[in-house]
Amino acid sequence: MTDGWDWRQPGGSGVPAGQPGPGHPPVGSSATPQQGGWPAASPLQSGPAAASPWWSDALADPWRDPHAPAAVVIPVAPAPGSEPEPVTDPDASGRPRLHQLMLITLVSALLAGTLGGALGYVFAVRGGAVVPVLGAPEGSAPTLAQRPPESLAGVAERVLPSVVTVRVAGVGGTSEGSGFIASADGHVITNDHVVAGGSGRASVIFNDGSTASARVVGQDPESDIAVIKVSRNGLRPVEFGDSDALAVGDPVLAMGSPLSLANTVTAGIVSALDRTMQAGEPGGPTRYYAAIQTDAAVNHGNSGGPLVDAAGRVIGVNSTIKSLVSDGQEAGNIGLAFAIPINQAKRITQDIIGTGKARRTVIGAQVGGPGSGSGGSGVRLAAVEPSGPAAGAGLQAGDVILKLNGRPMSEPTDLIALVRKYAPGSVVTVEYRRGSTRQNASVTLAADVK
Repeated sequence: MTDGWDWRQPGGSGVPAGQPGPGHPPVGSSATPQQGGWPAASPLQSGPAAASPWWSDALADPWRDPHAPAAVVIPVAPAPGSEPEPVTDPDASGRPRLHQLMLITLVSALLAGTLGGALGYVFAVRGGAVVPVLGAPEGSAPTLAQRPPESLAGVAERVLPSVVTVRVAGVGGTSEGSGFIASADGHVITNDHVVAGGSGRASVIFNDGSTASARVVGQDPESDIAVIKVSRNGLRPVEFGDSDALAVGDPVLAMGSPLSLANTVTAGIVSALDRTMQAGEPGGPTRYYAAIQTDAAVNHGNSGGPLVDAAGRVIGVNSTIKSLVSDGQEAGNIGLAFAIPINQAKRITQDIIGTGKARRTVIGAQVGGPGSGSGGSGVRLAAVEPSGPAAGAGLQAGDVILKLNGRPMSEPTDLIALVRKYAPGSVVTVEYRRGSTRQNASVTLAADVK
């Protein structure tokens, strides 16, 4: 063994240290396998590679990594003189940048949206396309919006078909007011001052806008009630209530055509009862009635229309209003309106339809000025008819009437209006004073022969 390394081949001899090993030619040598510079092939090899002792059967090598490739591929160096593959500069001006592409895309989208919206609107307008549904889906209606029959809206819906507009042509022009259907065969109740001065002919405009001619059946100037009849059958009459059963504070609706505004409904309450009224135009008859006072809005044109209670029953005929305007000016609503009680209006209507005229209820006495009692209360009787109702109850001239059915008297108008409120044959209680004595009497009212 020497100081170099000993490499022995089976059957061969050693090589001195520092000398090239078998299969490697000396440095600088040009020996080739054919020249004998390389040692003989290994007996384990065959083929062209058998000439090198460094190579063996790689697949049979026990030290070989089984996961290593069977061959190592080494890229071939480019041939001298060949050009390298060209590389494009990403920042070159010839290629659009990212922000340019985004800007182009955004502008294109805006233009497309604008054009699409314009074309969609044109097609929708011209083609009648369905527009989007606005608002949330409908839920169940709240209680106040359901309008039950007993609500004010339900009452108005039920009564309005029976309310009409009345027009009468006269010498001074056309008079317009309201009315309501009292019978299925066409009788309509209105105010006397609506048809007064006319030719006896009128026209009626119904709730649905249709019209019909009418004639005046009869009128009572002193009670301000008139009856006309339209040429139409199968009409829907109103339901009558009881005006004597009213109480202050009861809710009411006033219906009619104020200021030519047909089918108008206003709401209020009964603000007073038995408010005695004395009305009339200069030179005309004086009208007396114990009215229902209400704060429901009533204006010119409401005359003759119905005043309805919360159950939809007519309890009065709207007739007049109080106002603060000067003489000659048209009055407007200030919350003080008056209606003729329906019990009185219905009775007069039946008289007019049955006989062509109304009966007037009287007590059989003439009234003077206010009484001379304490505080000036009461109405003094100036004269008593010998065979009249007052005389039959024992009343005498000079007696002071203090109350009629519990209603205090203070003016002659009070006694006249309250007596006419009742039907002939009604029995009323009269409290009176004779001298210093207070007494009561039951008086049976009668009808005056006109």
